[in-house]
Amino acid sequence: MKAVSRQIARALSHVGPRFLPFADAATRDLPLGRLLRLSLFQLSVGMAIVLLTGTLNRVMIVELGLSAALVALMVALPVLFAPFRVLIGHRSDTHRSALGWRRVPYIWIGTLMQFGGLAFMPFALLLMSTGGEMGPEWAGPAAAALAFFLTGAGLHTTQTAGLALATDLAPEDKRPRVVALLYTMLLVGMLVSALTLGALLIDFSEMKLIQVIQGAAVVTFLVNCLALWKQEARNPARTSKNAPRQPFKEAWRNYMSQSHAARFLVVVGLGTAGFQMQDILLEPYGGEILGLSVSATTTLTALLAGGTLASLALAAWWLNRGGNPYRLSALGALIGIGAFTAVILAAPMDSALLFRIGATCIGFGTGFFAVGTLIAAMSRENGGQSGIALGAWGAVQATALGLGIILGGVIRDIVNAMTSRELLGPSLTGPEIGYAVVYHIEIVLLLATLVAIGPLVRSKSVSREQSSSRFGMADFPG
Repeated sequence: MKAVSRQIARALSHVGPRFLPFADAATRDLPLGRLLRLSLFQLSVGMAIVLLTGTLNRVMIVELGLSAALVALMVALPVLFAPFRVLIGHRSDTHRSALGWRRVPYIWIGTLMQFGGLAFMPFALLLMSTGGEMGPEWAGPAAAALAFFLTGAGLHTTQTAGLALATDLAPEDKRPRVVALLYTMLLVGMLVSALTLGALLIDFSEMKLIQVIQGAAVVTFLVNCLALWKQEARNPARTSKNAPRQPFKEAWRNYMSQSHAARFLVVVGLGTAGFQMQDILLEPYGGEILGLSVSATTTLTALLAGGTLASLALAAWWLNRGGNPYRLSALGALIGIGAFTAVILAAPMDSALLFRIGATCIGFGTGFFAVGTLIAAMSRENGGQSGIALGAWGAVQATALGLGIILGGVIRDIVNAMTSRELLGPSLTGPEIGYAVVYHIEIVLLLATLVAIGPLVRSKSVSREQSSSRFGMADFPG
């Protein structure tokens, strides 16, 4: 056996980095094993995203019978915390600590908030579904709101500080590769979580829901602790009270003074809302309109993540040949327009296949858009302030996502209420009309994204951004 092991090791030693995913993202001070372990925090973030915007919204709307507007409000509650990602990033840049850590305290606090929110979330949902039979009528919604807010706040805190820590640990020329790995791990977490949750909830019951969500809380805690262990070196001199600390207003002013910074954030907001308004509606659409089961609709998240992963490989090919990251984002918006058109047509054609193709293409377009804007955001880091640069990108993205979720649910309920009274005419009375209106609005938002991104594509600063954040096949999966 030892001889066979030596032969395998000798054979692997001749395999170039091209065929080892993210092998050249590692350095002497940040070996691949440590880098992969650090990226595990993105798995827990991906699992939380699947629960909040995928599995739970379908369960609350279809199985528990809650209104889409109420569900949208619950799922979007983390948006209240999203703007603070900029502040979290800045505070982790300038954190004061006798222990010498900047990022670890924020990742730890975020992990505890995620664990706490998921731990009592299923009981809050079941209490809310009783309509006041087991206690005050306000208790259920209040408990569910707290659970969703804690989970979302923990998610934002963990992800912002984790991305900043990865940027700190990686040399400047390796940072695009490292952040690409972290983004891939997020998608892998979503993909694996969607498949696992779908398998566990094939036979849905309230007890099974409790077990699954609380199991996710335990997994989140363990995975994040493993990811965090011995990652950030202690440097008391850097975090002492006497260390220089740039005020937040000054740091934000410096960031916004960069070329087209405001337009870039507008593009991120419009594109994110355009892609994500469907977050709490896609699975109920499949269940209510096309008659798909809980298990079948949960796997839609896997299709979204799979489409995104496939788009990342093509994005690597594009950028390796000098592609413009803003042009890549624009292409993603175009694909999204076609994808939502397919989803809309799936209802009148009664085609689950067309619906799945549309869902996959939504993920494909999202991948192009996200990678393009992420690479552009990284190039806007100024003076080592990686926290505020990534925090600004994440804050706008998360805020647009949350507002999109709220509007999507509310618009769907309002339109369906109007169609039930035939206020839109006798030909527009089906439950699919509310969903279709939301999907059409998303198409309009993606068209607006294309208009806003035009000057960025033509900007003279593109070439500089590309040179500092090259993202090729060696930068992404080999």
